[in-house]
Amino acid sequence: MKIEIDKSSGFCFGVVNAIKIAEESLKKEGQLFCLGDIVHNGEEIHRLVKMGLITVSREEYFTLKNCSVLIRAHGEPPETYKYASENNITLIDATCPVVIKLQKKIKKAYEESKLNKGQIVIYGKKGHAEVVGLNGQTNNEAIILEGEQNLNMIDYTKPVTFFSQTTKSVHEFNRLTEKIKSELNDHVPFKINDTICRQVANRVPKLEKFVSEYELILFVSGKKSSNGRFLFETCRKKNPNTHFISTLEELKPEWLSNVKSVGICGATSTPQWLMENVADWVEKNS
Repeated sequence: MKIEIDKSSGFCFGVVNAIKIAEESLKKEGQLFCLGDIVHNGEEIHRLVKMGLITVSREEYFTLKNCSVLIRAHGEPPETYKYASENNITLIDATCPVVIKLQKKIKKAYEESKLNKGQIVIYGKKGHAEVVGLNGQTNNEAIILEGEQNLNMIDYTKPVTFFSQTTKSVHEFNRLTEKIKSELNDHVPFKINDTICRQVANRVPKLEKFVSEYELILFVSGKKSSNGRFLFETCRKKNPNTHFISTLEELKPEWLSNVKSVGICGATSTPQWLMENVADWVEKNS
């Protein structure tokens, strides 16, 4: 049987960096708080928990004092840094450089928008950690656009500056851009900022090519990963014989029946070691 792991799958740079920083700190200190899941993958979190990582919610974070806390790749709003400075918390900042750049852009655009009574619109998932951090740059005044159903939140008589969460679909961002453009009153300023990370977006064509070459696709991802869900649907559209799994326990031997080739791929939050374990399982059960 032919078994192959997709070379373009697995951790993006931001996640690799955050986990490396966490591991280095844990080796020195033996324990480290992390604000939110460091990565949307339960198996990887379990591995880091065994090293001493303690995940805390936002509510729990705002009760901490005199400790070290890791800021994950998604980034955080200004209030997180303010609380740290007031409560002797050392922040180990692993915010992805792409996200830091976007936060700065949104902050600058927000300050400019106050001068002309404009609106900051962010295409993203409400409540997503990255979006919380981005909205924080606007004093939580941005319009969060999850899709076409939210377009009525925009005032089309006022200037619009449009951004995107880094992991969203380029196609959908462009489609929403055209929708906004068609609704805006004549001569109303509209600034478009395509802030989608191409390291993530470029995986779509690569994945589509990869999954079309195998009879069975095993897509490995954490259930909490929005990127994982998006990429899984991309794979399934191209190859209907695609299964979503998060752990080895979810694998079913009957999937391998009469199959001669298996492709294994995953999200930007999927660790390489987990995909390798899936490949080993396929080899043993084929």
